[in-house]
Amino acid sequence: MKVGYVRVSTVDQNEARQIEAMKADSVEKIYVDKQSGKDFNRPQYQQMISELREGDMLVLHSIDRLGRNYEEILEQWRIITKEIKADIMVQDMPLLNTSISKNLDGTFVADLVLQILSYVSQKERENIKRRQAEGIAIAKAQGKYKGRAKKEIDKKLFEDTKARWQNGEITKIQFAEIIGVSRGTLYKILGEEKDD
Repeated sequence: MKVGYVRVSTVDQNEARQIEAMKADSVEKIYVDKQSGKDFNRPQYQQMISELREGDMLVLHSIDRLGRNYEEILEQWRIITKEIKADIMVQDMPLLNTSISKNLDGTFVADLVLQILSYVSQKERENIKRRQAEGIAIAKAQGKYKGRAKKEIDKKLFEDTKARWQNGEITKIQFAEIIGVSRGTLYKILGEEKDD
């Protein structure tokens, strides 16, 4: 079975380009996460890994869609190809297709390319964070930084959803989704509420 994994960093980003590329490669099932690639604690990724079987083909649009942590990318690649015994195809890097050449030379080249691309992916994440921090520091020094605008949450919706969560009808993740905030923001709101 051909399985696709798509990731965008935030809920505001559009995954359509990756999904169209998957459809062009006749992918049968696509898992989509909308969160950072800093680690692999992503619900759809975890579900995909639990359902992936020997002989399946995992299709990624690019290696940085898998993640942005060098060591974890290599570890996940090993789990998928060696433990699960599924193949991986990276659409924008034909050398990273484990189904093409399984001999020693092919494996060596794929492993080498994977290590280089994983390294570049993590370095890019580190550079983005550094540039962001530098920009914020400059904006603060100039008195222009105000931080992210505080999201307004409908009080009735919040209270009704909170009651459902407290009664065990929904999970905290569902609570956050219903009121339209991240889990971290929900934890912060609940923490602030305790302080009142």
